[in-house]
Amino acid sequence: MKRKLFLTLLVFPICAPAQDDMSGMHMHQMNEAGMYLMDMASGTSRNPASWTMPMVMTRAGSWNLMFMGNAFLVDTQQSGPRGGDKLYSPNALMFSAEHSLWGGSLMFQSMFSLEAATITDRRYPLLFQTGETAYGRPLIDAQHPHNFVMAAGLQYAHKLGESTTLQFYYAPVGDPALGPVGFPHRASAAELPQAPIGHHWQDSTHIADNVATVGVQHSWFRLEASGFYGSEPGENRWRIDWGPMNSYSGRLSLMPSKNWMFQVSAGHLTDPERQQSGDVTRVTSSLHYSRPIGDNSWSTSFIWGLNHDLVTGRNLNSYLAETVYPLSRRNFLTGRWELVDKDELSVPGIWRIGAYTAGYTHDIGSLPYLETGIGANLTAYTLPETLKPTYGGRPWGVNLYVRLRIKKEHL
Repeated sequence: MKRKLFLTLLVFPICAPAQDDMSGMHMHQMNEAGMYLMDMASGTSRNPASWTMPMVMTRAGSWNLMFMGNAFLVDTQQSGPRGGDKLYSPNALMFSAEHSLWGGSLMFQSMFSLEAATITDRRYPLLFQTGETAYGRPLIDAQHPHNFVMAAGLQYAHKLGESTTLQFYYAPVGDPALGPVGFPHRASAAELPQAPIGHHWQDSTHIADNVATVGVQHSWFRLEASGFYGSEPGENRWRIDWGPMNSYSGRLSLMPSKNWMFQVSAGHLTDPERQQSGDVTRVTSSLHYSRPIGDNSWSTSFIWGLNHDLVTGRNLNSYLAETVYPLSRRNFLTGRWELVDKDELSVPGIWRIGAYTAGYTHDIGSLPYLETGIGANLTAYTLPETLKPTYGGRPWGVNLYVRLRIKKEHL
């Protein structure tokens, strides 16, 4: 346990800037294109504009530097014959650097995770989760860790007029224009350490290789197109997997106000699962709401994702509703509701699984530049009668956790 906690805390020491770096003048020195790029969450995905991303800002010469990071230390208990117990740490550190260029703005975006070290055995228990492999076998009832390099790319934005912005993005490792904001970066999932069981129906491309995107935003709507390598990362989480730009996607986003964001997207994924060949068409839509309440925000997402298997002709749907509500400055209620069609469980067939999560987080105080909290959530599952001999009649899971996060900068 001591080794895991040390590795978790190792993410944060490089994030502390000088004391005078909290000044709001840094934001004001960005041009409009730079402010536009600041709204990106992962790749070119976005949360509602009213959500304040937890970050620390500083400057190095004429560069604006941004640091974001979070880590959980989680003890999970999953019931039944297929359940398991584990102590593990999901974590990520994001670094961005922005600079004015040619009348627009250039931004370097990177993200790293130590999950390859802090999640042992290449998985953590999560009932009814599927997708990717461990030791050459498909993961069932378990979630894989993220790669050490979660993102590394460049973006350039240029204003074409008062209401129009052109955007270019290329990343050896990045996030194409497909799906909602990935769950590690989504405002409504900020206090939920575990992945949704519909992750591979909705936002699993948030770590893809050889990604290129072009987008244009006019007033309150944005249109994007991407090419990328469609296979998901391999089991060696310390390396960058590379492949041809053999998949493509498009996304339309609508932002009628700062509190609301809607997206619909579709993509063709070539051989997304490495353990089996076969292309997939993915279609998603999502509605995101975020309203500031004091120093925090009430953030909610509604997400639908469909995978159409071009080999079998199967259509598999997933539905998610997710929220984090601040009861007060230091107390948060969380919830997640899911219905997902699963065809890769230990019992052959297509099964509709329900997962219903409720939780609570309490901020216990602040360290320099860090928010610390403790929390817990409980998940109950519904499943067809045929699966109950395998999973038990009333399977459940519980997570107890400590959360660390870089503080929001108050401008």
